[in-house]
Amino acid sequence: MNKSTGNHRGEAKAVRPPIRGVALDMDGLLFDTEKLYWTVGDTMLVRRGLRYCHDLQQRMMGRVGVNAMIQMKDFHGLDDRPEDLLIESEQLYQEQLSAGVQPMPGLSNWIELLVESEVPFGLATSSRRQFVDVIFENIPWRNALSFVLTGDDVTHGKPHPEMYLAAASKFSIEPAEMLVLEDSQNGCAAAVAAGAVTVAIPNAHTAGQDFTGVALIADSLADPRLHGLVVDQV
Repeated sequence: MNKSTGNHRGEAKAVRPPIRGVALDMDGLLFDTEKLYWTVGDTMLVRRGLRYCHDLQQRMMGRVGVNAMIQMKDFHGLDDRPEDLLIESEQLYQEQLSAGVQPMPGLSNWIELLVESEVPFGLATSSRRQFVDVIFENIPWRNALSFVLTGDDVTHGKPHPEMYLAAASKFSIEPAEMLVLEDSQNGCAAAVAAGAVTVAIPNAHTAGQDFTGVALIADSLADPRLHGLVVDQV
């Protein structure tokens, strides 16, 4: 069951301070990449006579590079070095990306709203920069981003708050003045720990996770309650 100490699928405006920057996760929030990660993880484990599963996926979400592979290694007691697992996973993911990725529902209108509102927004993703560059190669609003923070830019992955503390610093604002959109438990935990106003937008892979501390659990990027958080700033 989803948990939240904020408004559970209700109005969030009463609990938020003025929003001066919006930090966006990428995987499963802006683009439908979680199914690609699932395919990669399952392919790796099938090669070892095992299968990928929901519990392992939850452990790995938001973690950076080798740390994500440590979760896989420990979960299944693999003999592989995490560094070798990372190389294998990145090769497989690169192959998956070659077919392109689909935007999540409501993305176009959400970005249009952010641009029109003139509230600065940036990307804060655990993905490697090389993959962010591939995904954003033909994205028309790429240059509208105030910054791009990737897993290469932090030491500690989500649920550690480092990513969102860095995002607030990029905006030159306090974390409490920043709106963060996340799809996963680890991502939301990172944003909440940083002190940001956090909105969870679960997808098919993260529905049912624990979103304790978020201000709002939105239905999608098209949720009018989410749009209201930005519109009310104008």
